[in-house]
Amino acid sequence: MVKLNLNIKAVLTNVTDLQPADDEGFDYHFKIKCNSCQEVADNLVTVCRQESSSISGSRGEANLVMRCKFCKREGSLNFEGITRPYPFEKSGQFAPIVTVECRGLEPVDFEPMDGWKVKGVESNTVFDEVDLSDDMWADYDEKAGDEVSVAEFECKFTKA
Repeated sequence: MVKLNLNIKAVLTNVTDLQPADDEGFDYHFKIKCNSCQEVADNLVTVCRQESSSISGSRGEANLVMRCKFCKREGSLNFEGITRPYPFEKSGQFAPIVTVECRGLEPVDFEPMDGWKVKGVESNTVFDEVDLSDDMWADYDEKAGDEVSVAEFECKFTKA
């Protein structure tokens, strides 16, 4: 069993608290590597906290249970705790937002896609339709009269 933090880094302009708009229903899109044969799956795998599957030969469940198409071994991934917002103070630095427990597999990349939200630093205006598919997003905060953006999105996984 390995616990990994998904760390993100972005440049936030006039916004704070970058996080999934609906933590329970948010779709995380991961590239997954098998820990047995070290092969990385070709396609992104979508994982949601709300969904779980039974682990073969066990009474347990996990948010993702999958069999490697190369070596046929089964692995699982489960979310732990809550998703932590990425604050304005960490802009341009890596910070953990979620921890996953992995058995037999591990995520090696993350695609942010859509379904994110941020809050205006001065106005507290909530922007809940943030799409980071292009690793950036921009809008205008009417209340504050300022440009708001999330740019240069990056991620990495580290041991928790």
